[in-house]
Amino acid sequence: MQGRIHSLESFGTVDGPGTRFVVFTQGCPMRCAYCHNPDTWSVNGGTLMEPSYIIEQYEKNSPFYRNGGGITVTGGEPLLQVDFLIELFTLAKAKNIHTCIDTSGITFNRSNTEYVKKLDHLMTLTDLVMLDIKHIDDAKHFELTSQHNKNILDFAAYLNKKQIDMWIRHVVVPGITDDETYLYELGYFIGQFTNLKALDVLPYHTMGEVKYKKLGMEYKLKGVPAMDKDKLIDKKQAVLNGVKKRRSEMH
Repeated sequence: MQGRIHSLESFGTVDGPGTRFVVFTQGCPMRCAYCHNPDTWSVNGGTLMEPSYIIEQYEKNSPFYRNGGGITVTGGEPLLQVDFLIELFTLAKAKNIHTCIDTSGITFNRSNTEYVKKLDHLMTLTDLVMLDIKHIDDAKHFELTSQHNKNILDFAAYLNKKQIDMWIRHVVVPGITDDETYLYELGYFIGQFTNLKALDVLPYHTMGEVKYKKLGMEYKLKGVPAMDKDKLIDKKQAVLNGVKKRRSEMH
């Protein structure tokens, strides 16, 4: 079983706990306006790799990952390649390696029973899921990503039922995802989940513009400034206020 891989990174520090070996998979159905890896979109690109090869690359620097690190598979959208992930994580768990998936959740569809069955298997091998929720409002989500968010939000509920540790990630883009009403609603939504272990509120940056220019692609957010990191504290607080409100109602 080979996977389509965009690239490998030996020392990831923002891709889960500890120092991580990061596998960037190829292919993504989302078209996020601020995506800084548009070269991962095509499902036909990348390099074919065996899971055993990836584990070999991990083991070259394994001492660096022992202190709470492990393997993170990101993308693109890793859950497009569930069979490959099952094989990779089976090998990883045999070596007691911490496994993490960084996903948008867009591939989840409860009515696709065959896919969910595979996902059930994968979750038995997965220690942590980092779920990127781009926008809590469906219309705004579609505007931003060209996809609806119903299955993404349902995936969060699925992870909670499975009690898989979940980190929520949200990128704050000035004028697009920084509305504090929506941020509060995002917090209120995720506040119901007992598997929520962390919240990453990330500042939008403009570094992707250069890559789009090189690829000859139009950058949809041209002219949108990078997020002021000083304002990020208030934005995260708006999410946390929603979390607290939801939790207070549950007790």
